[in-house]
Parts: sequence; C-alpha cells; structure tokens
Amino acid sequence: MNVPALTPVICGPTAGGKSDLAVALALRAREEWGVGAEIITADAFQVYRGMDIGTAKPTMEERRGVVHHLIDVVELGSEVFTVDDWLRLAREKIAESRGRGLLPIVVGGTHLYIKALLDGLFEGPEPDEALRAELTAMHPATRRAELERVDPAAAVRIHPNDIRRTVRALEVFRLTGKPISAHQKQWDPPPPTQPAEAPTSEFQLIILDWESEALNRRINARVKQMMERGLLEEVRALHASGALVPGTQPAEALGYKQLLAHLHNPAAVSLEEAIEKIKIETRRFGKNQRTWLRRLRMTPGAITIDMERTAQVDAVERIVLALGGAGGER
Repeated sequence: MNVPALTPVICGPTAGGKSDLAVALALRAREEWGVGAEIITADAFQVYRGMDIGTAKPTMEERRGVVHHLIDVVELGSEVFTVDDWLRLAREKIAESRGRGLLPIVVGGTHLYIKALLDGLFEGPEPDEALRAELTAMHPATRRAELERVDPAAAVRIHPNDIRRTVRALEVFRLTGKPISAHQKQWDPPPPTQPAEAPTSEFQLIILDWESEALNRRINARVKQMMERGLLEEVRALHASGALVPGTQPAEALGYKQLLAHLHNPAAVSLEEAIEKIKIETRRFGKNQRTWLRRLRMTPGAITIDMERTAQVDAVERIVLALGGAGGER
C-alpha cells in the first residue's frame, strides 16, 4: 500500500507519553500499511549529546528498533542551536524518509518547533549584537516589564526565565517598531469561513491531552525515576568535563539548571531542595505548554486524544484512522 500522504505530528505536555506513542505508531505502520517509519524528534534539548537522562531521551531499548532523527546532533559547548536549525534539519529528514518510501513521524514537546513546522517562521531582522548585549545586560524584571508593555501577546508565550527568546522579541520590536507577535501573522487562528475539519498542509497534528492533576503525578514520578537513573551523576560529569556551562542554553534545561545550582553551592541549595525545584519548574513548564497546545488546537484538522482515558493501543488506532483517511498519495 501507499505511504499515507499526511505526516503525523505528535505533540503534548512533558511526561505525556509522546515518545512511546510515536514508537507504537511506527511499529503499527508496518502492520497497517506494510511500510517502515522513522521518528523525527522535536525537542530543544535532546539534540545535545550527553544530555540523556534529564531530557528523557529514549534509550535504544525504548526505541524498539525504530530509527530516531535529530537526537544527539549537537555537541555541548558548540554554537547555540536555534529553531531555524531544527526546522531546516526536520524538513530534510522528512523529505529523506519519504524519498525512501518510509513514513516520517514528528514527535516532541518543544511546541515552538512544532508550530514553525506547521506554519513556518517569519523572516525577522538580522541580529544586532550590540543591541542584544544591551538587552541581555538589563535587569530581568526590567526586561520582562518591557516585553509585557510592548508585546503582551509574546509575554504570554515566553517564560519569564527564557532570556534568549525575550531578548529576541525585544530586539525585533526595537529594530522594526512592531512586536514580534504582529510579524507572526501566519500563526493567527484560521478565519471562521475556513473549514476546521480538513488539514490544510501535509501534516496531521495529534495533540495529547492530560488533566493537570494526572500530569503533575506523572511529572513527579518521572523526576523521581530520573534521579534513580543517575541524573545527578550525569550533570556532575558534564559539568566537570566543561561541556555543561552555567548560563548557556543547554544549562537552562529543566533538571540540569537546578542540579547545577546544587553542585555549585550545596550549602545554599540542598539536593532535596534542588529535586523539589525540578518538580515545581517542570509542572510550571507543563502549564506553559498547555498555553501552546490551546493555540495548536486551532490547527485545521488537528485531533486531540484524552490520554488519561485512552489506552495507547486505542490512541494509535485513532491516528491510523486519521492518516488512512488521507487515501494514500495525493
């Protein structure tokens, strides 16, 4: 049979079972359509080599023989990896998979990456290094207040601790006189006259939904499991080798940032306090992801799966039906 015309894109909150579902779908593709499948990961930190446990990078056993792309593609300590870098590589991998007659499956919790894949990125002004230095040197509260004043829509999407994206949003405003959210017109909801049932692109968006309490329990359990698997030792080794440097983009990842603070000053931040902060910040991150997911739900043709009440095999079946409706080649 033909490979489904639509590329499935699975997104959802952290600890929501996205990776396991993607692998299950890949294995089912062979049974349903007689084709192989490859996974393209949309995660801002799984791209870094060495950051394994804290990013919930799927182990070889968990991948179950399914090829995963865009994992371990960047060396720690190298240049910053941007959404533009990911988008270019993701498009290349999708084309390569389809060129080999395989089904590409995009999965991840970095919803900026997902949104960029679905709707593209606006062509913003070139970076102004002097302006960036000025914005970076601002007091965090002052910088945040300016963002909330000049671009409240962006302030809703950007976490207060996300210095890089805050600086970029302010840079765009100062250079163009328009907020970055105004430039991103293509990310607006579709007009009411446009039917919401039919996908308007090559992608089939699948959103995994969890209620807050259930997700928070899963987050707490995941943090506990990560610590048992050796997250502290992983962070200690990466820091001792000079690969993980406080203040850099990778060091801002959940788990790594809090444990680095503990290693830097155990008297000020005990291990127990660091672990509790990981749980709190991860739950906060999950809440921020839900803001993204509300916007993604407006994508024409998107389907939402209540994972708390849906077995994985049934979730896979729903996706298979959605993709099968594409009718093969278009």
